[in-house]
Amino acid sequence: MIKDKKASHFITLGASAVLIGGGVAAYWVLSQRQLSSGNLPAGANLVPQDALLMLSISVKPEQWQQFQKFGTPESRRAFERTLTSLRDRFLTPNGYDYQRDIQPWAGKEITFAFLSQPAPEGKLTQQSSPSPSPKPEPVQQSVVMVLPIDNPLQAKQVLEQPKNSLKQTNWTDRTYKGIEIKEVKQNPAENYSATVIDRRFLVITTDPKTTNKVIDTYLGNPSLANIPGYAQAVNKVKTNQSFAKLYVNIPLAAAVAKSGQQSLSPQALAQLQQQQGLATTISLESDGIRFKNISWLKPNSQKKYQVKNEAGMMPKRLPSDTLMMMSGGNLKQFWQDYVQGANSNPITPFKPQDLRNIIKNFTNLDLDRDLISWMGGEFSLSLIPFPEASKEDSPSLSSGAGMVFMVKASDKTAAEKSLDRLDELMRDKYNFKVEKTKIGDRPVVNLFSPSQGLKMTHGWLDNNVAFLGLEAPINNAIIPQPKSTLADNEKFRNIVPLELNPNNGHFFIDIDRLGIDRTASLLSFLFRLSPDPSTQRILRSQIDPIRAIGVTAAVKDERTSRFDVFVQFKKSGS
Repeated sequence: MIKDKKASHFITLGASAVLIGGGVAAYWVLSQRQLSSGNLPAGANLVPQDALLMLSISVKPEQWQQFQKFGTPESRRAFERTLTSLRDRFLTPNGYDYQRDIQPWAGKEITFAFLSQPAPEGKLTQQSSPSPSPKPEPVQQSVVMVLPIDNPLQAKQVLEQPKNSLKQTNWTDRTYKGIEIKEVKQNPAENYSATVIDRRFLVITTDPKTTNKVIDTYLGNPSLANIPGYAQAVNKVKTNQSFAKLYVNIPLAAAVAKSGQQSLSPQALAQLQQQQGLATTISLESDGIRFKNISWLKPNSQKKYQVKNEAGMMPKRLPSDTLMMMSGGNLKQFWQDYVQGANSNPITPFKPQDLRNIIKNFTNLDLDRDLISWMGGEFSLSLIPFPEASKEDSPSLSSGAGMVFMVKASDKTAAEKSLDRLDELMRDKYNFKVEKTKIGDRPVVNLFSPSQGLKMTHGWLDNNVAFLGLEAPINNAIIPQPKSTLADNEKFRNIVPLELNPNNGHFFIDIDRLGIDRTASLLSFLFRLSPDPSTQRILRSQIDPIRAIGVTAAVKDERTSRFDVFVQFKKSGS
């Protein structure tokens, strides 16, 4: 929704220099109104409440120096080309240097907000002839940039002396509700507007009407900072030194998606309208980037979260060399939430009915009645290397790996009946050999297809935990319970955020050992990505700079959920 031409300006620090030319000293607002934001991003009290998205980014040089150490030489070169193009577009041609002319007076954080106005229902683009499938007008979007002024005197000295190259620019001056505004139209696609508010903020927009909205917000209209629960949410994910802060207006995002002909049903849209927002704090660490996320519901929403954080057992059941694991506290509840969410998310990887059909056609079992109904406990899906590839110091996976699914049964009797039916069907319909045996002291059932070379094993661990393994060599890795577990693995503990405790599940993937190609194949399968070579090439290029990813989720109360993410990157010289 942000792939508008104007969105390309959203990290443009130099845009301020272009817009403020000369005479800005006359714009100092006489009002002394305080815009204290506490822990909120700079300018949150100026951003209109109907903003689709707001992003605040640190401009501290030391943080950007640290940020630029992450990634591969190729990714760093691409990033540097972007910064150079922005500099050459906005600063150099106009005689400005960021470090010399802007950094001395600017604050340590710059805020960007995106305001979107969905086209009215039924309003269509102009067409030369009637069309059976008319498209709605493109979503109108404007960008707001708020740059705090830490040193008004220095800012005044720089801004009131326009560079020679700007003296011939066709500036237009106007006043809105007593506040002076300067505007310039660089080309048909770029119409900028700038003003100074409260002596403390330089505000730049890509649309004069948006500048008026910002001024109205300053004079008393509802701001983003007034959104119910926003200040509390930001406070819960604050860090000592953040690199960026993000906010997404979920109800408005849903409305924009609907206006853009995304496949949202009225019921799905109603579900999303119960959401209030998503807030993220991003911080840089020595070997990666941490994202602390919180989402919350509207105060009057009918929907409520079930406060159950019952995960934590599965990492203790898996071997320390596990390559990938995703887990949750209650599979039955997870499936119910997934079904509900899939109807409101047009990019859901697997549609619930598709999964139901696959299970029905392959096994003749009803997914909801025969399987999910007894899976009311903690679960995990993991990728475990074969024994010959299981050395933790191996730089990459050199041979195969197998999948293991575990779930704690809430009804063991029903579970055993379903598994017996599965054995009978695999034997009678697909000519699998069914063999009852033991691994250690645990009874297991092996199912093997001589024609396909496929082998599955299922059985029971302690505490009513059922497991299904694909490929035999990995079964010995979980039976008996391994002495060296994933929970004890140093990399797992460093990558997966463990501060959310109790929690409702984890995700962990060791890309270093799994390898880029296998990781791309796994993600393509999980998220149903296109096998098109260009798509896969882009996917691999984005995976290449990453070493590992860890995620932890938790439900904090009936209206608030948390999930923290840590991405470990390759660094210069590695």
